[in-house]
Amino acid sequence: MEEQVHFENRLDFSKLSEEIATIREEMARVIVGQRETADLLLTALLADGHVLIEGVPGVAKTLMAKVMARLLDARFSRIQFTPDLMPSDIIGTSVYLPATGRFEYRKGPVFANIVLVDEINRAPAKTQAALFEVMEERQITNDGVEYRMDYPFLVVATQNPVEHEGTYRLPEAQLDRFLFKINVSYPTVEEEVQVLELHDRGEIASWEKLTSVLTVPVLMELREQVSKVVVDEKIKRFIVDIVDSTRKSGWLYLGASPRASIALMNGAKAYAALQGRDFVVPEDVIYLALPVLRHRVQLSSEKELEGVGVEHVIRQLMSKIEIPR
Repeated sequence: MEEQVHFENRLDFSKLSEEIATIREEMARVIVGQRETADLLLTALLADGHVLIEGVPGVAKTLMAKVMARLLDARFSRIQFTPDLMPSDIIGTSVYLPATGRFEYRKGPVFANIVLVDEINRAPAKTQAALFEVMEERQITNDGVEYRMDYPFLVVATQNPVEHEGTYRLPEAQLDRFLFKINVSYPTVEEEVQVLELHDRGEIASWEKLTSVLTVPVLMELREQVSKVVVDEKIKRFIVDIVDSTRKSGWLYLGASPRASIALMNGAKAYAALQGRDFVVPEDVIYLALPVLRHRVQLSSEKELEGVGVEHVIRQLMSKIEIPR
């Protein structure tokens, strides 16, 4: 009689599964549908990465970010980007105190654990540049003094893809600092009917009434577990092959940087943990390839004129890469 082989996880993800189930349950009280968006936000939280959410007005982009911040027992701030916003309005400024004859640094709203940047593409390049250092280094330098951000630090930014008046295109260097770009679409007919029914009965909960279910110490513990998720050498090569293909394609003017490879690996580890696995499979990488790459590559002018989409190109490139088994 042949001996059966049982594959078991080396890590115990039961606590993670319980926390995620509770978070999803609380999210469902406020937001109907949008399961993929919620999963990507949770993945980014576990992978310690910033998120850019794009969608037309009224599809709960800002609400989704507020809900996630509410469920984490941490400091939250919201910055509404406008064309007249100055860098000091974000990172703070030094104020002269006549009583002491010295300057004192007054911290800006970016000093929080989760920072919601609403309509990020409405601020000019000078203000966008103020986010570069804090998003990558988790610190602010003012008058030669470094100020570290408290743990955790996550920027969730939203933008509207259809409104162009009074907006500015985000610099590629800033886009590269976002772990994911999540495209939020319209709800299905059934989901929208459910939204109307819940509002009509007064059963839709306000995000302000949600209770925190995840503390910072628990998040640190979960992130430590995620960091131990195994990524096989074949999976790493698969990730690099995907990213490298964007640099060699004649359809793309700009390919993805090595930061994209790191983002795809870290994201895949967090997503695998969400599924209760302590190892990454090719399907994790394939699922996250679009959110990781769609904002990091640029179409060639010819393909842009032809109306070819970035996601179509990425899928085409991935279809030619052998999936490791």
